Amino acid sequence: MPEPKASSDSARAWSDAQLALLALQVDPVGLLGAWVRAGHGPVRDLWLGQLQKLISCTKVPANTDTERLLGGIDLAATLQTGCLVQQMGLLTQAQGGLVLLPMAERAPSFLVAQMVQQLEHATFGVVALDESDEDEAPVSESLRDRVAFWLDLRRTAYAEAQEALEALSPSEVERARQRLARLSASDEQIHGLCTTAWALGIYSLRAPLLALRLASVHAALIDKDAVEDEDLQVAARMVLGPRTTQWPAASPPPENEPPNEPASVSDHAPDREPPTSESPPKPPPATPPDIEELMLAAAMANLPPRMLDQLMLGSQTTARTPHSTQGTSGQARSAKLRGRPLPPRRGSPHAGARMHLLATLRAAAPKQKLRSKGIAQPSQGHLPLVQIRAEDFHIHRFEQRSSSCIIFALDASGSAAYQRLAEAKGAVELLLQQSYARRDSVCVIAFRGTSAPVLLPPTRSLVRAKRALEGLPGGGGTPVALGLQAALQTAQNLKRQGSTPLLVVLSDGRANVTLKGVGGRTQAQADALHAAGQWRAQGWNALWIDTAPQPEAKAQQLAATMGATYFPMPHVQAQRMANVVGDLMQLKA
Repeated sequence: MPEPKASSDSARAWSDAQLALLALQVDPVGLLGAWVRAGHGPVRDLWLGQLQKLISCTKVPANTDTERLLGGIDLAATLQTGCLVQQMGLLTQAQGGLVLLPMAERAPSFLVAQMVQQLEHATFGVVALDESDEDEAPVSESLRDRVAFWLDLRRTAYAEAQEALEALSPSEVERARQRLARLSASDEQIHGLCTTAWALGIYSLRAPLLALRLASVHAALIDKDAVEDEDLQVAARMVLGPRTTQWPAASPPPENEPPNEPASVSDHAPDREPPTSESPPKPPPATPPDIEELMLAAAMANLPPRMLDQLMLGSQTTARTPHSTQGTSGQARSAKLRGRPLPPRRGSPHAGARMHLLATLRAAAPKQKLRSKGIAQPSQGHLPLVQIRAEDFHIHRFEQRSSSCIIFALDASGSAAYQRLAEAKGAVELLLQQSYARRDSVCVIAFRGTSAPVLLPPTRSLVRAKRALEGLPGGGGTPVALGLQAALQTAQNLKRQGSTPLLVVLSDGRANVTLKGVGGRTQAQADALHAAGQWRAQGWNALWIDTAPQPEAKAQQLAATMGATYFPMPHVQAQRMANVVGDLMQLKA
């Protein structure tokens, strides 16, 4: 009896994670590491235990400062000895091995930027441990792009992670590295990797380069003298597959194929001598599959179940806004007294800013001898131990992330059939639960007939939100313009209060009620387009979920006008809608 698909996917994820360990044991610097998505648990602990037995790992906490990361002045030793004392940075200690970055999704941007810059010199690799949930932003894209392996162990069962890893002995590692130095790929193989990456929507050249490196490492692991198609398939599956951003386009039929000869021509042709049995026509030789097709199939076989919806979102959002590097919602702004600590900067402690004592001492320490020479010896006492000037002052900096509010504009008119309206209510309730878990506020606007009342003002109360949706009626005209106008006014109020609005519209977009509350499809559509343009002018994010049985052109036009991500969902499913909104918040956080 075959195993269920979830179990099969779980076992394959663990098998790939084991292969990644062996590849990193041979070439940690060439492959540059791995991005591992897994929460605290026995599966991740087992994998990390195997990793640390194979490779030297240096742990870098997320709160590591610049001096400890890159090396700099040892402040305590400098003050104690009166001489400048340097300390070795963690990245220098990790040369030839791996840097272990726990909670990498919450690492400050300055730490990620410095680590990425050092990765360009290729003296160590990084294992970024990502503990983010489905609705949270993952590790910085700049860091993910530079590591070979994207491993997801969140759904791996502990029972399937019990297979013991046969680690390579030091002599086997040395032989594999010697073979790796002699291996090289053909031009056809390199072209195939680049073509496959392009077909999958992977436009970074690092991906095919890392895939080529993994193919060479895989060939060296199994004692090959050349890179073969099997090695390329493994590389495409493990490196290119998780990076896929689009479905590959179907290849067009060959244009140079000659047309079939019409039957009428053969009917009027002169009699020909029938072929003899001694020379039967030979069948055309079987054409082996192209190397691009093999790698493409291997990469597509590794796609997660929700990839289709994510690709539909990603194809619209990546062209407009880049992926976020940290955080889950809201916009970041600088602050002086509270928030997430940022690296200190030079400045005067005034207007509410606080002096950063350690950074000030670090700035003053290298200049102590020079400053002491310019000061006359006092008649009594001794010189101050530390000479500090205004140019040494550094101040604290913090980052505050504004709260986020999801505005649901729900089409409750007759065009949104009652059954779909009931499904939409259930989906909105599920989204409210997730928004509450993220500490985001929610707002619900229902437009029908000649009005668009705010059923639920911005709130974090889940009970109040459910109560407001229970009595939501349906029927009447479709005043799309009134709904968008009410959403715009609500968003402006939220912005003045320091919140970041995100609009989610559930409608088929077929407006038939104008802003004045009278019927007329032409004017109603014009009013809706004008309101959509006003939303776009504010630069806020939006998602338009088309609930029509077939993709509606008017909904697509309205979504494009307001700069919203368009997502058709003829059969509204609560969990699917929640996933779509969560993915959009992750992309545009």
